[in-house]
Amino acid sequence: MMINKAIFTLTLIMTCINMGKSENRINITVDGHSMSAILADNVATNALVENLANGPITITMNNYGGFEKVGALPWSLPSADTQITTKPGDIMLYNSNNIVIFYGQNSWAYTPLGVLETTDSSEISSFVGSGNKEVTISLDTSTGIVGVNVDAYTKDRVYSLNGTEVTNRPLFPGLYIINNKKVIVK
Repeated sequence: MMINKAIFTLTLIMTCINMGKSENRINITVDGHSMSAILADNVATNALVENLANGPITITMNNYGGFEKVGALPWSLPSADTQITTKPGDIMLYNSNNIVIFYGQNSWAYTPLGVLETTDSSEISSFVGSGNKEVTISLDTSTGIVGVNVDAYTKDRVYSLNGTEVTNRPLFPGLYIINNKKVIVK
């Protein structure tokens, strides 16, 4: 049984990590603290990734309306604004050249850019801080898990990203593989 588990673990690791197909992500850094965001799939984010491929940018972002942090990008991005009610963690494009990070809600016409790794409004508010902040936006070049092969042995079991079965409960905050899906536990 130990050999089967070792073979399974090695197979899981080899099939989970696909170096060429990670989700498009950006890192947002404020006051030395970084948070990752998953980008939406649209022409605006394609242009954003293309621009960030030349290197990170640092912009000044300000609180606005008690629910968002907004700052001007050094270039315009193609927009496809639609009426949206935002939620904490949303990252939107406004007026083709302003990036907006929401720690509250608002209804307006935006182009979605992505969502932060957390949607907790107090955590986001603390992360972005108050007043004017220098915010660095960069590409996240780490690779990710894009698929998991599951057999009967793995059903209803929880695995860490390195393929180790997790038996402690409750689960600590983090990213796990549960029933063939990446699951974020907060």
